[in-house]
Amino acid sequence: MGSGFVTTKDGVQIFYKDWGPKDAQPIVFHHGWPLSADDWDNQMLFFLGKGYRVIAHDRRGHGRSTQTDTGNEMDTYAADVAALAAHLNLKNAIHVGHSTGGGEVTRYVAKYGSGGRVAKAVIIGAVPPIMVKTPANPGGLPIEVFDGFRAALVANRAQFYYDIPAGPFYGFNRPGAKVSQGVIDNWWRQGMMGGTKAHYDCIKAFSETDFTEDLKAITVPVLVMHGDDDQIVPYADSAPLSSKLLKNGTLKTYKGLPHGMATTHPDIVNNDLLAFFKA
Repeated sequence: MGSGFVTTKDGVQIFYKDWGPKDAQPIVFHHGWPLSADDWDNQMLFFLGKGYRVIAHDRRGHGRSTQTDTGNEMDTYAADVAALAAHLNLKNAIHVGHSTGGGEVTRYVAKYGSGGRVAKAVIIGAVPPIMVKTPANPGGLPIEVFDGFRAALVANRAQFYYDIPAGPFYGFNRPGAKVSQGVIDNWWRQGMMGGTKAHYDCIKAFSETDFTEDLKAITVPVLVMHGDDDQIVPYADSAPLSSKLLKNGTLKTYKGLPHGMATTHPDIVNNDLLAFFKA
């Protein structure tokens, strides 16, 4: 079977795709908010063609997974991934997370990555160490930014889910940007598949979770990829700080690239991922 569901301890069904040889090294892709496994279509096909086993799941409350009203926080997200990894008996896996998915990867690898489950990890445009401004994180974004996200979601989620991809997510608001209406529509399609309550809760999860201790605990090699024109997860308060906290981290900065660079510049991202996987 190329897709299916795993049922978690609290009865939530997590949708996943699982393509390629079952004896090949698995790559698990973790999507951003409020998207789904479909956000990794390009990477799934690319690495399938390179002989890897490729897996992507819809986080609880997102995509085709159960539209949960509970458990929409990082500990449960990580536990859901652990349930998926156990269900598929994944070993020596590479976990790749974008944005919120990068936080999910960080928490999962720190808590469940021992015993040969995880070989390497990659976080792309990811939310760690912590997004919100606090006394310990003075360079973070004010809580009012995320309150604005919540207010816009409640007021008109459908319009909000057009405004984000049409503007800052892919850098389509930059002068001279090559705008793709298909990419915007696909972002909207994925977002509207998910549940409003889960998406609302997830804003707190991706903005207020502190991953500092998780990053310190990870021992496997981690590639930290980030565009320096990321308008969603600002570069200075994320990637450089995460790479310093990691025991075995490598920072790769992409000049002028946006938050959604895996979609806008897949050739660059895919080749750098492949080089890291093979190293």
